[in-house]
Amino acid sequence: MRVIWPVSAFATSSDEIVLVQALITLAAFLVTLGVLVSFHEYGHFLAARLCGVKVLRFALGFGKPLFTYRAHNGTEWVIAPIPLGGYVKLLDARDSQQSINASERPQSFDGKPLWQRSLIVAAGPFANFFLAVMLFALIYVSGVPQLPARLQAPPEHSVAAKLGVVVGDQVIGWKYLSDDRSGNPVIGEFDVVPSWNALRWLLLDALSGEEGFALEIESSTGSRLVKRFDRADLPHIRPESDPFQALGVIPQVTPPAEWSELKLSPLYAVAFAAQRVYLVTKVSGRLMMGLFTGKTTLKQLGGPLSIADMAGKSAQVGWQPFVAFLALMSISIGLLNLAPLPMLDGGQLLYDAWELVAGKRISVSMQEKLQKVGFLLLISLSLLALFNDLQRYLSP
Repeated sequence: MRVIWPVSAFATSSDEIVLVQALITLAAFLVTLGVLVSFHEYGHFLAARLCGVKVLRFALGFGKPLFTYRAHNGTEWVIAPIPLGGYVKLLDARDSQQSINASERPQSFDGKPLWQRSLIVAAGPFANFFLAVMLFALIYVSGVPQLPARLQAPPEHSVAAKLGVVVGDQVIGWKYLSDDRSGNPVIGEFDVVPSWNALRWLLLDALSGEEGFALEIESSTGSRLVKRFDRADLPHIRPESDPFQALGVIPQVTPPAEWSELKLSPLYAVAFAAQRVYLVTKVSGRLMMGLFTGKTTLKQLGGPLSIADMAGKSAQVGWQPFVAFLALMSISIGLLNLAPLPMLDGGQLLYDAWELVAGKRISVSMQEKLQKVGFLLLISLSLLALFNDLQRYLSP
């Protein structure tokens, strides 16, 4: 059952409605950052403890601490006022600000073997992927309404129109084409397509990966046929165009009474969620790479205002859309932190890869120089994302 937040029950004027919506947006934004950042940092924390590394501080937020608790093992748990990130500070002899005595040396991060150091670094992003799987699984266990993959009339000159797709056709099967030679028969079993949402991500995967596919379609008369979309005919993803319009595979508006419900057992829900996270991660990774190839425009970067707006809107619709939003954001954070940039987890993993190949670590002085470059890059991207936000929400 979808729960709609009854804003009208709490507000009697337009000003009060705006105030309630603003409070919901703020609360949803803080919950989003709190959950995603804490889970990411806890991944680092848990891996460090399992590898025998002493954790000096676990911090959520930046700035002067609002709350500090020192555990019996010496770890400081800190909450700070700027909720745009967090960090885990480890015992590390390479840190010039730390003085380590001989008894603590076995618990130092820099004294651990390469595989343990890499595991600790990678645990943060992978904690985000794990969280996304659990959040999606929660939705599937509770039961979620599914828009059928029934298509509207494709735009003229689109790929689907040329293949004879008509209004009312419903996609019931999907198959990637390993044989790209046009005209060859499509053989083998099709994967079931339970909903438009599932089909949408499959289409994005094929378009971003430039891979042909075939659709098994059931017409409004009940007959079944196969439509082959060859790689050479697929539209390219471009910042200025909608690939779904060019492809011509667009969902038909369907009354809620005709929607189905996807409700799975816990085990199947986790397996189905893992497949969905893998697919979303692939597509998101390709779109992120598109920033460097020109397939994705920098204008699509979103900052804290975009996150707050999407969090607030999803929370006002219901708990399931908000949880789905959290899952997608968790995937984004995991991917972003795996980017090979200094100051991100991916940058540290790149240092580890160098050490594995070269047989020696990058010097502390070189890391400090690279950290400065990475800091400037991240600040530049953050400012660009904020500028995009201001253009979206403050421009007339």
